[in-house]
Amino acid sequence: MEKYAGKSILKRIAIGKMLFYSKGEQIVQRKSVTDVDAEIERYEKAKETAIDQLHGLYEKALKEVGETGAAIFDVHSMMLEDDDLNDSIRNMIESQKVNAEYAVAASGDNFSKMFAEMDDEYMQARAADVKDVAERVVRILYGRHDASNLGDEPVILIAKDLAPSETVQMDKSKLLAFVTELGSANSHTAILARTMNIPALIGVPVGEEMDGRIGIVDGNTGTLIVDPDEDVLKRYEAKREEEERQRELLQTLKNKEDVTLDGKHIRLYANIGSVGDTAKVLSNDAAGIGLFRSEFLYLEKNDYPTEEEQFQAYKTVAETMAGRKVIIRTLDIGADKQVDYFNLDREDNPAMGYRAIRICLDRRDIFRTQLRAIYRASAFGNIAIMYPMIISVKEVQEAKAMAEQVRAELRAQGIPYGDVEQGIMIETPASVIISDLLAEEVDFFSIGTNDLTQYTLAIDRQNAKLDAIYDSHHPAVLRMIQMVIDNGHKGGCWVGICGELGADQTLTETFLRMGIDELSVTPASVLPIRKIIRETDLGRSK
Repeated sequence: MEKYAGKSILKRIAIGKMLFYSKGEQIVQRKSVTDVDAEIERYEKAKETAIDQLHGLYEKALKEVGETGAAIFDVHSMMLEDDDLNDSIRNMIESQKVNAEYAVAASGDNFSKMFAEMDDEYMQARAADVKDVAERVVRILYGRHDASNLGDEPVILIAKDLAPSETVQMDKSKLLAFVTELGSANSHTAILARTMNIPALIGVPVGEEMDGRIGIVDGNTGTLIVDPDEDVLKRYEAKREEEERQRELLQTLKNKEDVTLDGKHIRLYANIGSVGDTAKVLSNDAAGIGLFRSEFLYLEKNDYPTEEEQFQAYKTVAETMAGRKVIIRTLDIGADKQVDYFNLDREDNPAMGYRAIRICLDRRDIFRTQLRAIYRASAFGNIAIMYPMIISVKEVQEAKAMAEQVRAELRAQGIPYGDVEQGIMIETPASVIISDLLAEEVDFFSIGTNDLTQYTLAIDRQNAKLDAIYDSHHPAVLRMIQMVIDNGHKGGCWVGICGELGADQTLTETFLRMGIDELSVTPASVLPIRKIIRETDLGRSK
C-alpha cells in the first residue's frame, strides 16, 4: 500500500481502478516541401477543422458546465485566429520550406515559451493554452484523433496534466476522479472538476506504473492511496457509502422551508458566476441568488460587453429564477481579477488598489452601461443591485445617484424597469465601523467574508505561506459580523453573508444566533445548510 499527498479540489471519496492517461506526445518531424502554397492550404484547412472542433466543445461545455467552464474554448478559437501566430506559421512554411506540422509545432513552442516567461500570471497561464491549440492542429494534420476513450468501466484518471479540452471530451459517466501531478487549484481543469462535481487531486506524483491498480482518492485529506489493503479498502467503502447516504437524505429537504425549529425564516440563496450556473441553483432548491458575480461577463470577453449582451444575460437569469430574488453585484474587476482591455496600471498591492466600485465611479461610462442593463432586466424578474468594496457614505450616494440617472433615462425612453433594491457589500473594516451610517442609505448589507477576513487580519489570502495563520474564525472577524448585523437591523436593513464563511457549517448556528437574515453559498452547499437551519432552535440556550 502506498500513500501520496496532494491538494484536494473537491472533498469527496472515490474508489476504483486507476487509468494512466498519456497524451502520447507527438514527435513532429521536420520535412522539406516544394509546393509551399499547397502546404499553407493544408494548414488553413486544419486550422478551420480545429476551430469547428472547438466550437463544438464550447457548445458541449456550455450545456454541461456553464459559460465559465466553456469560455476557455472561445479563448482557444481566438488563439487560432491570432494574426501573430498565423503569420509565424505561414512565414516558417514559406521561408524555410518546411511541412505544416513542423511549422505549427515550432511556432506553438515559441509562443508558449514567450508566454511562460512573462511576469503576468494570467499570461503565463496562456502558455499551456497555446500548446494545447498547436497540438490539436498537429493531430488534425497527421489525421489523428483525440485519445479520450476511457474504456468500459468507470476509472480514476491519473495524468501528468490535463488540458481543458481533454477533460470536457471525456465521458463523465466513466470518470470517478481526476489525479494530476501538475496544475493548480485555479487552473481551468480544476475549475471544470469542481463544476462537474468530480473529485480531484493535484500535485500528486503519478506514473504509468499506477495504471490498472486500485486507488482511493480521499478528497477530505488530499490523499491518494494506491493498492489499499483489505482493512483500508473496507473502511473507505463504508465512508463512501455514508457520503452517498447523506446526499440522498439531503434530497428529501428539497421544497422544504428554510426555517428554524422556533420559527425564524432564513433566506438561503446561492452564489453564481455565470448564466449557466442558474441550473445548479434550481437543482439544489435555493430560494434565490445572493451573489451574481457579473465580472465574469467581462473576464470571458476580449472587449467590454455591450449593454445588450449584459441585458440578455441578466434577463435570462431573472426569467429562469421566476420571481426568486437575483442579487447582481456590479463590476468587481481589479485585484486578482485582471482584464487586459481595461488597461489597468500594474499595482504593488492590487487588493487595496484600483478596483470594484472605485473603477465604476471613475469610469462612469462602463458603470452606466451595466446599470442600464440591470434595470432593463429588472422588468423580467426580481432583481437587486449590490455595490462592492464600499468604504464611505459618499461612494454609496454617488452610486445611487448614477442609478437614479439611469432610471430617469429609461423613463424618458419609455423602457420599463422593476422595483430594484439597492445594497452594498460589507468587506472592509471601514464599512463595518460606519455600518450604522451606511444602513441609512441602502436596503440591505451582504457581508463578503473573504475580503473582510483578509483586510481585518492584514493577511493576503492568495499567499500560501500564510495559510496557517489565516483564520476566518478569528474573534475580530466574528465581532465585526455581529456589529454589521446589529447596525443593519437598527437602520432597517436586512443582512446576509455571501462570502465563503457563509457555507461553513461549523458556524451556521452561530450566524443564526447572531441574527443573520440571509446566507448565500455555493449551490452544492444549500441543502446541507438547510438541514442545519431546520435543526436549530434559537429559543433554546446553546
